Amino acid sequence: MHAPERLWGLRVVSTPEALDAARYTGDVTVLQIAADEVLALDAAHVELDDPYAIIEPESTFVKWTLTYDEFDHHLVRHIEWQLPSARPALAQGLVAGMPVKLWLTDDHVDLIVSNGLVHEAVDRLGVRA
Repeated sequence: MHAPERLWGLRVVSTPEALDAARYTGDVTVLQIAADEVLALDAAHVELDDPYAIIEPESTFVKWTLTYDEFDHHLVRHIEWQLPSARPALAQGLVAGMPVKLWLTDDHVDLIVSNGLVHEAVDRLGVRA
C-alpha cells in the first residue's frame, strides 16, 4: 500500500442543474458530495451557467488508492453502512469513527480523507502515512 497522495482540484457550489451541465478542462474526476456541491479533482477550470456559483481551489484532501483486497483487509470491517453496488460510485460516511469518502471504481478504491485526519487514518485503519 502506498502513502497518501495530496488531491488538487476545485470545489464548486452551484445549483444542481448548473453542476450537471458543467464543463471541465482536462482529465477530471467529479465527486458529487452534495446535491449542490462537487469536488472536481485535477480540474484547473470549470465553465458553468451560474453567475452566483462558488468556485474555489481545493487541496485539503488526501487519498490512498487501494486494491479491493487491501480495501477488504483494512476498511470493510469498520464500515457499518451499505456500500453502493454500482461502479463508479462515491460513498461517504463514518469509517472507524472518521468521516471519509470512498471513490469505488471497477478495479480500485480511493480512500479520501481530510489532510488533518491522516494520522487518525493510519492509527485506526492501518493505512500507511
